[in-house]
Amino acid sequence: METKKSSTHKGEGHRKRLRDKFLESGLQGFHDYEVIELLLSLNTPRKDCKQSAKLLLKRFKTFQAVLAASHESLCEIQGVGPANSLGIRLIKEVADRYLEARIISKDVVQNPNDLMEYLNHTIGHKTKEVFAGIFLDAKNRVLTSKILFTGTLTTSSVYPREVIISALQHNAAAVIFAHNHPSGDVEPSESDIQITRKLFFALKYVGIILHEHIIIGNEGFYSFAAQGLISKFNKEFDEFK
Repeated sequence: METKKSSTHKGEGHRKRLRDKFLESGLQGFHDYEVIELLLSLNTPRKDCKQSAKLLLKRFKTFQAVLAASHESLCEIQGVGPANSLGIRLIKEVADRYLEARIISKDVVQNPNDLMEYLNHTIGHKTKEVFAGIFLDAKNRVLTSKILFTGTLTTSSVYPREVIISALQHNAAAVIFAHNHPSGDVEPSESDIQITRKLFFALKYVGIILHEHIIIGNEGFYSFAAQGLISKFNKEFDEFK
């Protein structure tokens, strides 16, 4: 009589415990690798995913960096593959859209918490610099957000004309800029300051207010407005007229 082979796999009990724990209390108490492991298990029904999850964290260092990794780099990790890479990137894009929806039509000048959460998630852990514009109406409510430039920012790589065109296309009365520093150091470079000053003047000439420029890093942020730089640019503009 032929013996029926077991359909179970190594780690099946552990996987069930993870799923039951999530259904009971969400991700509270989960380690980062366990969150990734649970995510991988959705596209890997018959294989233990713990090792692959730990390899992902070892390669990319943080949970956020795993979510922000490229399709190609994710597929390089043993046990991940195209299907799991798609799942990871889909989760990241869904989260981005959810957080963006939370800031639409909100006054993020007076209440910036949702905006900071959105920026931290969307650009805070990117390995390349990106420069984003958040376009606001006359009551400082968010109309939309857009990545304007990608790559190392210099005064020659950020074009005021393109920023103004984007602002006018969205009927924006005001703008908030944000960009990331992959190094983690949020102190602005001289180039960051000069770019912001140039954009402030260009926007002011067409009647659009620049409220803020935020630099996002792995551990914190830098606010041009809080540090008095936006007020300084405004004073310089008034004296220049």
